[in-house]
Amino acid sequence: MSGHSKWATIKHKKGAADKARAKVFNKIARLLEVAAREGGADPTSNASLRSVMQKAKASQMTNDAIDRAVKRGAGLAGGGIYEAITYEGYAPGGVAMLVDVLTDNRNRSGGDVRNIFSKLGGSLAEPGAVGWQFSRRGVLVVNGGDEESLMMLALEVGADDVADDGDGAWRITCDPHLVFDVRDALQAAGLEVVSAESTMVSSLTVEVTDAADARQILRIIDALEDNDDVQDVYSNFDISDALMEAVSE
Repeated sequence: MSGHSKWATIKHKKGAADKARAKVFNKIARLLEVAAREGGADPTSNASLRSVMQKAKASQMTNDAIDRAVKRGAGLAGGGIYEAITYEGYAPGGVAMLVDVLTDNRNRSGGDVRNIFSKLGGSLAEPGAVGWQFSRRGVLVVNGGDEESLMMLALEVGADDVADDGDGAWRITCDPHLVFDVRDALQAAGLEVVSAESTMVSSLTVEVTDAADARQILRIIDALEDNDDVQDVYSNFDISDALMEAVSE
């Protein structure tokens, strides 16, 4: 499991994810608005909207809230005009980061992201400096099962690979547009799907062994994710379970 995924799991266990639920819903609502504005309000003919709606439901966003956001995006109700921007940067230890933003004020968002990096020991990078190593993939984590049977089932439903994620968990990768279809098939087979998401995965991994660097990296991630304009943060660091537990206390 990547360092970023481990940190997300720890925060979830501590209840931090529940405390941030309203913020998550607001961010997903922006995605719904943009998808509906760009491709229409019908999810059967708008694959991007369909994918975001599945993400919203997986996050337990209500149908009414989803419908309101789609209507705003389709021009049937008032809504904002958001611009999608991706910032690239480095955290301590040479860790690469991508920051996806949806904003109605480019200057505000750019200044916020730059300040977070600079205040916490990181730095913004030129466009393309780190983005080349990331590609979008569907990633699912499943508890239980054996590798052979899980591999057969995963390949049957369109997944690409199954890898041991430690502690009895398995990491399954697939085309990002298939992630929720694969999740549904795995759940129908009686497997526990811990997480399922369309995310950016790096082809390179930076191992972090210094506790000070680890703390700064996690602080940067938390500060970015707490910003209302930031949709997603992706990084390429790896960290041992022992160090992750130590720096997250």
